[in-house]
Amino acid sequence: MVVTSGAEVHDDSNNYDREKELKAFDNSEAGVKGLVDAGITKVPRMFIRSDISSNTLETTKKTQYKIPVIDLQGIEDDPRRHKEISDQVRHASETWGFFQIVNHGITVSVLEEMKDGVRRFFEQDTEVKKKYYAREPESRFRYQSNFDLYTAPFANWRDTCFCMMAPDPPQPQELPEVLRDILVKYTKEVMRMGSCLFRVLSEALGLSSNHLEEMGCAEGLAVLSHYYPPCPEPELTFGTSKHSDNDFLTVLLQDQIGGLQVLYEDQWLDVPPVPGALVINVGDLLQASLTF
Repeated sequence: MVVTSGAEVHDDSNNYDREKELKAFDNSEAGVKGLVDAGITKVPRMFIRSDISSNTLETTKKTQYKIPVIDLQGIEDDPRRHKEISDQVRHASETWGFFQIVNHGITVSVLEEMKDGVRRFFEQDTEVKKKYYAREPESRFRYQSNFDLYTAPFANWRDTCFCMMAPDPPQPQELPEVLRDILVKYTKEVMRMGSCLFRVLSEALGLSSNHLEEMGCAEGLAVLSHYYPPCPEPELTFGTSKHSDNDFLTVLLQDQIGGLQVLYEDQWLDVPPVPGALVINVGDLLQASLTF
């Protein structure tokens, strides 16, 4: 593995070759975790952002806003409660585009095992992970660092694995053994819960309960798992750049470390982890298709 030294990382001279640094990093197939395992003490220049300010880092300390948390208990068997939840989902989708859900039917044990499975994958021996390192879209399961590595102005401090689990799931042998069983199980649970959410969103919009599913909103499921290794200079980079999700609905499972933020009324707000909760993001395709 090729690792850029600290002196080279912070050299602002005209000798810096960004493309060379990107290719060396990519060719190592070790990801950001490989840099950390190598013992770096300085963030490589390809990760350093010029747009970070103290205002960016401190915004969330100055607001009292809190992302909505919606309890789905009783949604299937209590008509009155179902209507209350539908109204809450509509309000959160209209005003925030984000909300957290609890009592969603996916057990805590499944959620925890999914997080553990992701950690097992990224923390296994690099030579084992390299089998799955790819940038080609035809790879059924692929691991990489920064899908936009060669086009983004800054690289993010994270590694990612990606798998398209529906409508045409990969064969079990195409999935890493350390993640295989729980990925299949978690996918089934999320698909079930996603169908429930699409029905509620349809009703919240005054449509028939199966409207969004009939549009095909619930047919596909892509699973992305991000891993954020410890950073020696976290003030210089981000784990994830600001973005919107180009899908219908994103279901996000975060661990207890936190760090997730959403943009609300021109302020970046923390989304504190809630035990057993899932974060729901109304994606670009659903926003483009419908007016709340």
